[in-house]
Amino acid sequence: MKPRILAVAVLMSLAPLPALSAQATARTPADARVATTQQLWAAWGGSLEVRWNRDLAGDIGLRISAPAEALPGKSTRGRDRFEVRRSGSIEFHVENGYFRGFDGGSLQAAGGYTMTLPDGSAIDFMDFRLVPSKHDPLILDFVGKDGKAWFYIDRLMYELLDHDSVLSVGAMDMRISAELAKRIGHPEVAGWAIADLAMTTQVQTQGSGAMPLASSPHWPGTPAPNGGTWEADLFMKVFSMSYSRCQGCTGNAGSGKVVFTPSSTLQNNVNAGSINVTVPGQGDAGKSTALWAASISWNQKFSNPTAPYNNDQHPFLIWNLYRINANGTISQIGRSGVKHAWLTVNGSCLDPGDHDSHILGRGCTDTYGTGNNDTSSDLGPRSEIVPAAGIWGRCGSIYDPGCVGSSTASPNGSYDQRLIVSEKQISATRNPGATYLFESWYIARDDINPYNSMATVSGTPTWTGSTWAPGGSSNYKLGPAIDRWVDPVNPPANAKNSELSVGEGRAKVAVKVTNLGGGKWRYAYAVMNVDFARAVMSGSAPNIRVDSNKGFDSFSVAVGAGARVLGPGSDLGDVNPNVRWRAQVANDQVTFDTSTGSGIGSGSSAPGGAPPTLDWGTMYSFAFTATTPPTEGDATLHVAQAGSPESYSVTTLVPSAATVERSSR
Repeated sequence: MKPRILAVAVLMSLAPLPALSAQATARTPADARVATTQQLWAAWGGSLEVRWNRDLAGDIGLRISAPAEALPGKSTRGRDRFEVRRSGSIEFHVENGYFRGFDGGSLQAAGGYTMTLPDGSAIDFMDFRLVPSKHDPLILDFVGKDGKAWFYIDRLMYELLDHDSVLSVGAMDMRISAELAKRIGHPEVAGWAIADLAMTTQVQTQGSGAMPLASSPHWPGTPAPNGGTWEADLFMKVFSMSYSRCQGCTGNAGSGKVVFTPSSTLQNNVNAGSINVTVPGQGDAGKSTALWAASISWNQKFSNPTAPYNNDQHPFLIWNLYRINANGTISQIGRSGVKHAWLTVNGSCLDPGDHDSHILGRGCTDTYGTGNNDTSSDLGPRSEIVPAAGIWGRCGSIYDPGCVGSSTASPNGSYDQRLIVSEKQISATRNPGATYLFESWYIARDDINPYNSMATVSGTPTWTGSTWAPGGSSNYKLGPAIDRWVDPVNPPANAKNSELSVGEGRAKVAVKVTNLGGGKWRYAYAVMNVDFARAVMSGSAPNIRVDSNKGFDSFSVAVGAGARVLGPGSDLGDVNPNVRWRAQVANDQVTFDTSTGSGIGSGSSAPGGAPPTLDWGTMYSFAFTATTPPTEGDATLHVAQAGSPESYSVTTLVPSAATVERSSR
């Protein structure tokens, strides 16, 4: 039986979150929020699951005991499991098919934890309770024996199952209150996600406002009214970055490994026959050219094959970190693996019949919180994805290495598939004058415009003494980081940003040219492989295997006759400066490639062989000095996988030919 969705109309602001429910801005009291005719829902029993980020807890001086009186074994997502006592219930209400908030009651676990603080004092969380906030209907408080809400819970992902008899909350973030942050001497961590929770509880009272199953999804490519076609266009609504953990970190002089994780909110296109704004404040980028917003399939991996693709395909999320150096160059210094999306709560939907928990309908929103995106059982490598097509090769994946059609492995630890950046790359003393851009983006099958499915924010990582705060998530802008480095529509003088868009995917080549004086010009290039991959696949849906999805192994720039090239070099964003592409100048071009051996400015290859190819979701930087000013010319990207064509050309700025002065007679 297909589950019915309890859609959560929650687009939680990513501005500073309430620190403690008792201190939050007063909202309409619960007894006034619900009309007297509203029939409330109630749930009790079942189980609660908790997974602490013990790395973060240790960084800020918190020691969390092993779980006491927990149920045997961990959940599939590695959480401790507790029985929910049947001594009370939690109440909520549903209006027009949407969850509108909690209204009272609580759920109490049988078991829990003891938390020891840096000063040696302890907080008893045995038999902890989840209590609706008195000041915000969309937040739960995590309450211990002392009755205080030292933590609060948001980013809730719900669905009703089994004819509305089970309320399942697949993920929710638990955050540190301002009061606890102050008490432990780390006020900067107020609002940081320190745990993620889940719960499955039985609905004892079914109230009013339930929503029917999706009856009329509009799949991409099907005919729309007035001779149009339904098209998929997914937007990144807003996102923020959080610190998750650090391995061996000591600060600006250190060389530890830092993990950052986003909380990302998406929204489906709102159009239904006319063009309207989906993401305000973003100009034309916030509008879709698709007149009719298609429904987007959102299946959990290894679920039964469903329409429209007869498989378990679903969207994916990745995130990146870039540093813009004081000299104006840009480097990608961090990149994550792939987050496999598995459920949509469908907030703010605009049509009643085109969505459920595994279909994102028109205008619907969904948030994948920090803890959710830091779940080891939902992360995988980018090498398993054909990005331009939105296809996952589950056969032979890290979850199904034997291609049996089910998850048979749990291969990830807490540092696998994460965005990991070295302290050296974000140190203020080692990178004076640098600024930083975080980037988060979704990949969805049949999405007509990947550039509005991604966005960037500014943030400057700062060492707090025990953690790396990512900095404020400000200056939100749709599109990739390379477009913030060089605006493709309005580039500055001596700069250009060009796109390669072909059936195999997209890439961008941006360049800034600086007059150094003395007849020398500095050429700085950034090459972004957006979603280009020459895929080699085998098998058929749902058991597709991605044998290869390589991008480019060479980048060449034409050089005008008589121009000299000096000091060519590459930057792959690796903390080891010797991991770079070899540079060679010959035949009126400068070429950077993955081959090893001698060459101008060549360095050591990556451990175990040649330097890595430029694969999707990745940006490499290249630079050299030339003795002539820029002119328009060609850059060439050679495809790493054999096939036709062997390479693609992109228009950019290149060194012009040298001027030959003739003597008069």
